[in-house]
Amino acid sequence: MRVVILCSSPYSETGCAVAARLAQLGYVPVGALTLSAWDRRTLLRKVGQWGLHDSLQYAVAKLSPVKATIQKQIRNPYLESALRHGDEVFRSVREVARTCEFPLVTCSDQNSPRAIAQLKQWSPDLAIFTGGDILRDEVLKVPRLGILNAHLALLPEIRGMSSPEWSLLCGVPLGITIHFMDSGVDTGPILLRREFAGADDCDSLSDLRNKMIAEGIELIAEAVAGLDRGTISAVPQADREEDRQFFVMHEHLKAVATRRLKKGRLNPVGGRCDRSGGANG
Repeated sequence: MRVVILCSSPYSETGCAVAARLAQLGYVPVGALTLSAWDRRTLLRKVGQWGLHDSLQYAVAKLSPVKATIQKQIRNPYLESALRHGDEVFRSVREVARTCEFPLVTCSDQNSPRAIAQLKQWSPDLAIFTGGDILRDEVLKVPRLGILNAHLALLPEIRGMSSPEWSLLCGVPLGITIHFMDSGVDTGPILLRREFAGADDCDSLSDLRNKMIAEGIELIAEAVAGLDRGTISAVPQADREEDRQFFVMHEHLKAVATRRLKKGRLNPVGGRCDRSGGANG
């Protein structure tokens, strides 16, 4: 199985963990295609998600020639088992590539002719999307089987952004879906769809998201192995009367979702979403 990793940055912790985890299982990537570490869109997105202080701390932990403790080098503690390499941890996809001997190529746009030409040169059976550009049809069609994505919600119920938060707010069980990407937003055929049972001891949305990301990587590995062995196949998403896409959640609604998480109200009675994406209850 020839697998390629698509990353938003050489220092993407999720991309790094996916590449390292697949290599641990014998699926060493044939290549990784990543946006620049200084890609303006990625930097602005991370500052928006984490704040300037945490973003700077992350950059120092990944870029500093002096390595700190393992705990300080990893932002998501649930990825430690995937990132561990002997007595150290992988801090970048580049380190995984160097250790496992596969090429890493940086591009300014994952949809550019140069990026597409590179993907075609690698001739992948499968690609794993861990972040970056909105992929166009020309890219989606390159891998023989397609491009996989780990969506942090059950599909088709919760599509789009802030998916764990919207799951909590709408009374939809938390879950993770591994699906093939297509030209829609989280509308591609589904390989794995699992409810997430690890939320009981999470007291913050960031902790919940970190745990779900780690679980999503394990499901990605399961999906790759299943496709390689021919034991799983994708099924189209079910049709829904109301087919909505959710967007980034307002901080006020995040506070409501946090309260529900802390109270263990994963499927609150009467907590339906209205047509505007808000919630009652």
